[in-house]
Amino acid sequence: MSDSQNNYDLIVLGGGTAGYAAALRATQLDMKVALIERDKVGGTCLHRGCVPTKALLHVAEVADSTREASVFGIDATLNNINVEDVLKFKSGITDKNHKGLQGLIKMAGIDTVIGEGKLTGKDTVTVSTDEGDVELTGKNIVLATGSTSRTLGIEIGGNVLTSTEALNLDRVPKSAIVLGGGVIGVEFASIWNSFGSDVTIVEGLPNLVANEDASVSKGLERAFKKRKIKQKLGVFFKEVEQTSDGVKVSLEDGTELEAEVLLVAVGRGPVTEGFGFEEQGVKLDRGFVTTNERLHTGVGNIYAAGDIVPGLQLAHRSFAHGIFIAEEIAGKNPAPLDETGVPRITYCDPEIFSVGLTEKKAAEKYGEDKIEKVEFPLAGNAKSAILNTQGFIKIIREKDGPIVGVHGLGARLSEQAGEAQLIVNWEAFPEEVASLIHGHPTQNEAIGEAALALAGKPLHFR
Repeated sequence: MSDSQNNYDLIVLGGGTAGYAAALRATQLDMKVALIERDKVGGTCLHRGCVPTKALLHVAEVADSTREASVFGIDATLNNINVEDVLKFKSGITDKNHKGLQGLIKMAGIDTVIGEGKLTGKDTVTVSTDEGDVELTGKNIVLATGSTSRTLGIEIGGNVLTSTEALNLDRVPKSAIVLGGGVIGVEFASIWNSFGSDVTIVEGLPNLVANEDASVSKGLERAFKKRKIKQKLGVFFKEVEQTSDGVKVSLEDGTELEAEVLLVAVGRGPVTEGFGFEEQGVKLDRGFVTTNERLHTGVGNIYAAGDIVPGLQLAHRSFAHGIFIAEEIAGKNPAPLDETGVPRITYCDPEIFSVGLTEKKAAEKYGEDKIEKVEFPLAGNAKSAILNTQGFIKIIREKDGPIVGVHGLGARLSEQAGEAQLIVNWEAFPEEVASLIHGHPTQNEAIGEAALALAGKPLHFR
C-alpha cells in the first residue's frame, strides 16, 4: 500500500467483538478504517468462548432432554455422545458466523490487515505480516487486544486444560475436576455432567458464581447437588500432578482428588503485553488499560475497549464499547456505559441472568432497611412447569423507589434478561411493570408476577 493508502481515520488493533464493532460503526459514520487481527476476526467470543461453548451447552440440553424423555411420555434412549459429530456441529456454528462476519467487514469497505500489530507511535501501528512490516497511521486508534485464560502458573498440557483445549477435547472425560466456580467453570461442569462425566468443582470462595446474588448462588449449588455435580467450596487449590490415568489434585485442606482431566477455569486476564502500549505512554494496571469513562487512555487519540478495560468481561459489553468509541470519535457524544445495567448471563443448567444490583450491593448502597425484595418461585409459573424446571425470579427495589436489580435462576431464563435490562436501565417502578400485560403461558410472566408482588398485590403466591 502507498503512504496515502496507509492513512486512516481509525485504526483498530484487535478484531474481536470490541474491535470489529468499532470498525463497523466507524464506517457507517464515514470513516476510513483499518482492522488489524493476528488470528481470525471475531476473536475469543466467536472462536474460543461464547459461541462454541453455548453450542456445546445446547448439545448438553438435547442430551438431558433425551435422557429425561419419559417424563414427557416419550420413549427415547440416549445411547451415545458422538464427540466427533458434536465437534462438527460446534465448528459449523462458528464457521458460519465467521464467514458472515468476514462478509460484513468486506461489504463495509474495512481494510483488514492480518498480522501482529504493535503501537509504535501515538498515531502509528506497525503490523508484521507475511509480506513484511506495514506501517499504518491513524487520526484515532482503538486498542482492543482481548483476553486469555488465566492459569495461576499451572502448566497447561496433557490432561490439564483451559477452556480453549476443553472446547476441542476429542472425548467425553469419564471424570473431571473443574478449578473455578465462576461462569466458565460452572458452564463446563454443566456440559460434562450432561455428557455423563463425574464432575467435581473446586472453588476457593464460599459459593459458586460468587459475584451473583446470594439467592442465585445458593440455588445453583442446590441444583448442581441434585444433578450430582460435586462441590468443594471455600477450599483453595494447592497443586496438580499428572498421572498415568489422568490427574491428582491436592487442596490446601489436605484433600486429594483424582480425575481424568483438570480444567483450569479461574477467569481471564487482559492481553496487553508486547503491543507497545506502555512504551507510548498508555498506562496499565495489573495488565489492564486504564481509561476515563469515555474509554480514552489519556494519550493522544488512543482509546481502549473490551476485556482489556477493567470491568465485566462480557462480549456484549465489548460490543457496546466499540460502538461507543466510534460515535465518540465522530462527535456524537454518546452516553457512557453504566456497568450496573449490563446483563450478566451464565448458560449452565439451570441458567442464570442478572441485571443491576444484588441484594447485598443494594443494601450497601441504600441501607438494609431501605430496600424491598421479592422472589417469585417458578413453581407458580405454568411454562416453567411445562419445561420441568425449578428456580425463581428475584426483584429488588429501593424502598418506595425504582427497581434496582432483577435476577433469575431456571432453565431458559437467559431469554428474560431483555426485559430485566429495560426495567433496570429505565428505572421502572414495580407498579409500572405490574401494569404491563405479560403473555401467558410464558416464563416472562414470572417477571410480571414478581413485580405484582413487589407492588403489594401478589396473585399466585404469598
